[in-house]
Amino acid sequence: MLSRTADNLYWLARYMERAETTARLLEVGARIALIPSAAGYRNEWDSLLRATGSADGFAARHADASQKNIETYLFFDHDNPSSVAACITRARENGRIVRTALTSQVWDALNTAFQELRSIESARRGVWELSRLTEWTMRHSAMVRGAIEATLLRDAGYDFLNLGYHLERADSTARLMDVKYYVLLPRADFVGTGLDNYQWTTLLRAMSAHRAFHWAYGGEVTAAKIADFLILNPQCPRALITCVQGLNTHLDRLTRAYRRTSTAQAQARVALAGLAEARVDEIFDEGLHEFLTRFIGDMALVGLAIHDSYLSGDMR
Repeated sequence: MLSRTADNLYWLARYMERAETTARLLEVGARIALIPSAAGYRNEWDSLLRATGSADGFAARHADASQKNIETYLFFDHDNPSSVAACITRARENGRIVRTALTSQVWDALNTAFQELRSIESARRGVWELSRLTEWTMRHSAMVRGAIEATLLRDAGYDFLNLGYHLERADSTARLMDVKYYVLLPRADFVGTGLDNYQWTTLLRAMSAHRAFHWAYGGEVTAAKIADFLILNPQCPRALITCVQGLNTHLDRLTRAYRRTSTAQAQARVALAGLAEARVDEIFDEGLHEFLTRFIGDMALVGLAIHDSYLSGDMR
């Protein structure tokens, strides 16, 4: 497969997953903003921008971090490369370039999302409530993903799509969890309270993992249980370890297909070994924010290695 084709497929998947992540972040922010504020809380919307790494870009365009401004920036603003509109537009463009590598079902799902997005953008602002926008984004992301799984040949193109999905999802799960870190009360005596647990429950609901969590753990919702579920439990489809296992699976498939190893494969194996040996109490001893920040950095390195190994035109 040509490296430029692989690159388009890889980024198609990353942009679709990123659009869904941005929508989920908006939902987390909106749900947590409904909680009665208490002394010591950081601004919820400012926290969301910090967790997404969009604070500087937002500040350059908007004077205050109001919900309306953040909704506009994170959903509609094409100058924001992580906005839903920008991601879906770029995913569709990547798909158009490699149209012959996609089935008609995948292209139809991708193009339908793009055409409906144009209709949403042309409508009067405020006609679509935030909940409808986030639900729309997640539905179309699932439709594209489902078409890929149901119709695409299991060849190298399928592997590059899945590398994009798994890498972006690993990063997004870590960032969604980090939103919770940013809105935690800074005083230790608030941790473990009903308000703290409500925030964790809100995070689970925004990630469509609330029912699955209770199936897996049951009983009281605690930070330790949720961290174990979203980081270390391979039964959770969004867990960090599940995503890194997926990266390893598809990198191993590419290694067999191309009959050569890569630095990306070696780095992904190191990341998986670190998660396999981790324990929740050790993660909290290190600091959840510190652990997630380090993990996000590790995934960035894996992404760079994938680019250098397969997408730059200089396989090594």
